[in-house]
Amino acid sequence: MSISIYNSLTHRKEEFRPVISGKAGVYVCGVTAYDDIHLGHARSAVVFDAVVRYLRYRGYEVSHVTNFTDVDDKIIARADELGMEPLRLSEMYIDRFFDEMSRLRVRRADHYPRASETIPDIISLIKKLEERGRAYRTDTGVYFDITKAEDYGKLSGQSLEQMQSGCRIDIDEDKRHPADFALWKGAKEGEISWPSPWGEGRPGWHIECSAMALKFIGETVDIHGGGTELIFPHHENEIQQSEAATGKPFVKYWMHNGLLMIDEEKMSKSLSNFFTVKEILARHDPSVVRLFLLNANYRQPLNYDEGSLAEAKRSLERLQSSFQELLGAEGNASGTDDAAELSKRAVAEFEEKMDDDFNTREALAAMFSLAREANRLLGQRALSNKGVENLKSAFERMDSVFDILKRDDMTEKVEGLEPKLIELILEIREMARKNRDFGTADAIRDGLRKLNIEVQDSSEGAKWKITR
Repeated sequence: MSISIYNSLTHRKEEFRPVISGKAGVYVCGVTAYDDIHLGHARSAVVFDAVVRYLRYRGYEVSHVTNFTDVDDKIIARADELGMEPLRLSEMYIDRFFDEMSRLRVRRADHYPRASETIPDIISLIKKLEERGRAYRTDTGVYFDITKAEDYGKLSGQSLEQMQSGCRIDIDEDKRHPADFALWKGAKEGEISWPSPWGEGRPGWHIECSAMALKFIGETVDIHGGGTELIFPHHENEIQQSEAATGKPFVKYWMHNGLLMIDEEKMSKSLSNFFTVKEILARHDPSVVRLFLLNANYRQPLNYDEGSLAEAKRSLERLQSSFQELLGAEGNASGTDDAAELSKRAVAEFEEKMDDDFNTREALAAMFSLAREANRLLGQRALSNKGVENLKSAFERMDSVFDILKRDDMTEKVEGLEPKLIELILEIREMARKNRDFGTADAIRDGLRKLNIEVQDSSEGAKWKITR
């Protein structure tokens, strides 16, 4: 059975047929790095991590790209507030993003382009739009002419009359249409800027993603992902500028994950009703959080409450207990059940559900069902050695996508350590370094490495992260 994907552009499920057979270019909109990420950001990252894992499970050669917006009005405002250089501020929050994604077992994308590192590509794309009569200059920058778009709104359903400016903070009175959006913003005194054919300035929000997708994937992206809040104006504007520049369809399959809700309201920084990932992971095991985020239809809103996390914890404990028993089990010498059919059926059910628009909730149900059957057979001592191995293999195959099971007691202990305890150990190590007791300092570093904690020394002090 082939994979089907719900395409936000056509509002129906479609068979996945990538531009190049056997390959998949996946572009996912990343974060604007001006603050700690919240659980809504984590949902998008975990959802598309599972999508990419499953595509690879099915044999696709995947090129996975996730961008960072590191030049933006919000970043500049926050940096000014903290008295930091904007790129330094972004770097700090990008480092934190990677640390928290590592704890949530989100695998690294193949490419993490940043707006600040893609300026030549952005300028080239804007020039092409200008040459084709789709962009125009004002005293404050360069804008995309929305009135020349014949199919604007095909993703969001928004009409020109309903639209607002795609510019995040400033509105330029010189624009031809209120919904024309900035491709290049002229420099303001004291703000970060780059030279361009239109003078010093910086890129607008939407153009960076088009330039990065074009550079790292090509003129047509197989799967473009992001949260539903990005459909308009961001993804709508990406389509228009990309297709105006290349003359080709920008994306084959648009995938959008639902919002993370609190008390049925969107979790967002603007509403000040969000929990950062750091706060959540201080209270809950990362695997529990990952299960909570995956145990839902990705397209639907997901409501956060402590009761749901508690239920995810209980469910994971049951699943982990079954898996641990299998890891330590030996088949009964007189056992006759090789569990081959049971294992095969569970994996087939898992694949059927994942093939159906990456239905992780139903696919997880297949894994939990297998756990119940494994418990029954282990209790009856009916399994042969082959049966134990077949069941373990089935769990491993499914968990290669979910990655919620722990396979090593030491790893489980490490990921449950309080960050404050690790910081205390590093303070003791720093004292040893200051006393020139490098033997002790190195011994602490090596000991932490054995616990899957990597320590990196820098001019700002030691930094640590959990490795797998």
